[in-house]
Amino acid sequence: MAAPFRIVFILYPRLTQLDFTGPYEVLARMPGAAAIIASKDGGTLVSEMGLAFTNLRALADIESCDMIMIPGGPGQTQAMLDPEFMGEVKRLGAGARYVASVCTGSLILAAAGLLAGKRAGSHWAYRDLLAAFGVTPDDARVVRDGNAITGGGVTAGIDIALTIVAEIAGEETAKMIQLMIEYAPAPPFNSGRPETASPATLAAVKQRFAAFAAQRQEAIETLTGSA
Repeated sequence: MAAPFRIVFILYPRLTQLDFTGPYEVLARMPGAAAIIASKDGGTLVSEMGLAFTNLRALADIESCDMIMIPGGPGQTQAMLDPEFMGEVKRLGAGARYVASVCTGSLILAAAGLLAGKRAGSHWAYRDLLAAFGVTPDDARVVRDGNAITGGGVTAGIDIALTIVAEIAGEETAKMIQLMIEYAPAPPFNSGRPETASPATLAAVKQRFAAFAAQRQEAIETLTGSA
């Protein structure tokens, strides 16, 4: 019997839950997958919108894995500044076949040195921050460069996960999972990208994200010494 494909979902407080649960819904259905949900201390943590995830494993207790998957969220900034957390990301990522992320999870991968010299995606509002780590920002919804698979914000996580399944288990398996979860996006508004949103909507969202952008920029300057 083939060994399971071990995927470690690396969580932290105040993550965006759909960044985690969207890819989990896809990847946990992949034949042979063993999904491991972990955080720095294990136990319980609470997401951005108050959902609690329990029975998490401690990252230090996981010897190795085939892939790490890191979600984004407001808590990403604090997680990126936590040396113990980042040490575990570096350790597991260095030994993994693939490193993957959703949304601003790519900033954690980048800060861990796992995206150096590569192209990577992130949420459109924070994508350019990747450049501070020697990463080339890419605006594609799913970005594949070598062993790194990253992409856009929140809902892009399902696309990223389906791309991973196609890579590992084959395109037909990915298509079957897509059908199982009836993933057939048909949004009521064409406002899901800054290029298609109205100027008023774009301005309002940028204003709402301004504080997060400033916090992330400050954290990156602290890490890179570029202040």
